[in-house]
Amino acid sequence: MKLDFRKNKGKIKNAIINVADNSIIGNDFEIDFNNELFVIDQLTDDIFVLDENGTVKRVIKTETENGSGITVGGGFIWTACNGKASARPPRQYDNHVSKVRKIDPDTGETVGFFPTPDGGGIHGIEWDNGNIWLTAFNPKSLILIDGNTYEMLQTFPCNLNVLHGLAVDGNGIWCADRAEQIIVKFDKNTGNEIDRILLSKDGPDPHGLTIRDQELWYSDADFPIVEGMRGYPEIGIIQR
Repeated sequence: MKLDFRKNKGKIKNAIINVADNSIIGNDFEIDFNNELFVIDQLTDDIFVLDENGTVKRVIKTETENGSGITVGGGFIWTACNGKASARPPRQYDNHVSKVRKIDPDTGETVGFFPTPDGGGIHGIEWDNGNIWLTAFNPKSLILIDGNTYEMLQTFPCNLNVLHGLAVDGNGIWCADRAEQIIVKFDKNTGNEIDRILLSKDGPDPHGLTIRDQELWYSDADFPIVEGMRGYPEIGIIQR
């Protein structure tokens, strides 16, 4: 497998960087509804909705705090709130608790929420036929939650370093490790590793994942900024 930095990179990358003259930190994203691309911005906790060409169609204001993941399913948007927001001023609804918010896509209103099962931070979130996959750190694992009752249905250990974006792919689920720059596919039933993608050291820092038409997309938020990072956020496609 190799990473193709050319395919769709230009238009989508430029749209993300130049929205409203602000740099958007695309920490995670999802393609759904009418082939729209939903990007969660960790700087503002807004959701930017893009079309297939990377043009911004609308912006959804949310009550998300430190938004580090997003998925779409069941007619709603679900965002991963990763504790205390450090990139924006405090807001009245912030409580610094890691949780998943269920959001009305038309209004941005929170219509439900549940705390993370392990009480810790959360980065990866993925809708899967009425259920929701989450990343957990206490201990490191992938957890399947019922999308209606929020009960835990399944869990298996995940030995990656820093668990981030998730993407369901048939009987498997991809999980990005942004620290090691790898993306690993696990069997959803057994938790066994099925496949692995190694990114080059000068390649992207994979925060978010999604799949469309059997193509695996990644987002590199370029955040938080540390020495050695490339200096720009982007969305791209992995050639498999």
